[in-house]
Amino acid sequence: MVQHGCAARAVAAAATVGLMGLATGCSAAAEADNESPAESAAAVHDAADRLVREGSSKARTSMEMASGGTRVTIRGEGVYDYRARVGQLKVVLPQDPSGAEEHRPITELLVPGALYMKNRGAGVPADKWVRVDTATMSDGNLVTGGATDPLAAAELLRGARKVTYVGESELAGTEVRHYRGTVDMAAAARAASPASRQSLAAAAKGFVKDQVPFDVYLDDEGRIRKVCHRFSFVNTKVTAAGKGGKREVVDVASTTLLDGFGISANIELPDTKDIFAGKIADN
Repeated sequence: MVQHGCAARAVAAAATVGLMGLATGCSAAAEADNESPAESAAAVHDAADRLVREGSSKARTSMEMASGGTRVTIRGEGVYDYRARVGQLKVVLPQDPSGAEEHRPITELLVPGALYMKNRGAGVPADKWVRVDTATMSDGNLVTGGATDPLAAAELLRGARKVTYVGESELAGTEVRHYRGTVDMAAAARAASPASRQSLAAAAKGFVKDQVPFDVYLDDEGRIRKVCHRFSFVNTKVTAAGKGGKREVVDVASTTLLDGFGISANIELPDTKDIFAGKIADN
């Protein structure tokens, strides 16, 4: 259930990286020979609709970004209402080199077409939210927020190509089926639900490659338990003079883990008066 009342949310830092280290030990099960490529593709393509039918779940995210020998990891945890298409995550940014926390956890609200963030920093008052239009982001907020929207991660699978069934394994005590393939970003955007279409279309234009490798693990009911995507995008560093400088390719591994299906997900959206309208400082 979504309660509209408070408003806003906010642009997350340029995000980044990390496969969550949950071992899923894939075994080449004999069943791999019994599932046809068409059956495998159908199971993967139906994953987003299966989540909507389920209603809600807990979600954990991990994003690892690698560029120029540097790796940064951002983690998130929260709940998602797939029918209302609204989620709430608490995102933890990486520590600075001294080991001190660089930023308080950021609360993110994921809604169709927008990202809200609280504790954004960068000159934003602690009690205010920042709102960003995800269709204006070059990655459609698959990366920028520091966490890939769980439903968007599932919607990407509508564009799955060359799907192969790897075999059965166990994830956190649950038997899962492991599939691997690539996402055609343009095809995913065309096949996405209307609420996700613009954001995914922006991502299809913004990433370095239009083919995104993925691994997904489905339980016996066809629900996503774990999905991993590997994105690449070009980041332009801003100089001290505020101008665009060196361009570098950033590789991002985004992992989403889902469980606790059917959990209550009462998410309250910010009120307009609580949304920050001032200038956000550069990080």
